Amino acid sequence: MRRKRGRPLDGWLIIDKPPQMTSTDVVNRVRRGFDAQKAGHGGTLDPLATGVLPIAFGAATKTVPYVMDSTKIYRFTLRLGETRDTDDADGAVTAESAIRPTDDQLRAALPAFIGDIMQVPPVYSAIKIAGERAYDMAREGRAPVLEPRPARVDRFDLTERPDADTAVFEVQSGKGVYMRSLARDLAQACGAYGHIAALRRLRVGPFLERESITLEAAMPAEEGGRSSATLLLPVLTALADIPALAMTGEETGQLTQGQPISLVTLMGRIPQDANPGGGLVRAMAAGRVVGLCRLEDGWLRPERIL
Repeated sequence: MRRKRGRPLDGWLIIDKPPQMTSTDVVNRVRRGFDAQKAGHGGTLDPLATGVLPIAFGAATKTVPYVMDSTKIYRFTLRLGETRDTDDADGAVTAESAIRPTDDQLRAALPAFIGDIMQVPPVYSAIKIAGERAYDMAREGRAPVLEPRPARVDRFDLTERPDADTAVFEVQSGKGVYMRSLARDLAQACGAYGHIAALRRLRVGPFLERESITLEAAMPAEEGGRSSATLLLPVLTALADIPALAMTGEETGQLTQGQPISLVTLMGRIPQDANPGGGLVRAMAAGRVVGLCRLEDGWLRPERIL
């Protein structure tokens, strides 16, 4: 059996992604810098975008799905007057308009984009159509017609209006919401054209902008060196914003054997912020995480034992 190259590191590194790099490019540079066996990221950012890019090493990659499902906060600048084929500043202009909505018009349009909405993804996205990436089809001149998809937006605020051509927004959303689509559709709802001129991610689940470091700071100090593992956060940091549920020793044994537990026996211990209709909780015993469990149909069901 061939031995994996690199050292076996476990943990999270929170990078402040620079512009004009793909998320995969950042992961590859960091993996080489740390000489790590295994690494992945917790949510793609467009090349134009900057901000919080959580990178998982080793065992942390098992918690990536929970990070990608968590709350995210973005700030973007809407440039009014032009539609672009990528819905951001990296694309080619496809239509122009002299219409510039007022602040009141923009604010009046926002409620339609808050809550559970349907959203058409950008044509230049990683969505697969019959096995092909939408962006590959678009680059070859075969731009696909994408169907609306459900999305969840919890907050959408106009925060600045530097001039008539630009407006800055902050968005809090769930999984799979495209900021480029929000910008495009908001402009259209006001009878105008628009695209994203700048995009920054401020939060991914428990990972905040203030905890991020630059790519340069994460790289080895000298040529041929290795980045310090002291820069990594613990694997379980990714689960910090999932409600915790205390378990007895007997209950822990049941969960680790894959057995569900009746919620009746857990009454009084279930966290108030846990969603009984399919929400996740962290099962805790003696100060450690036993695993992630889902509350559904009156049962606590183990989903991933850690």
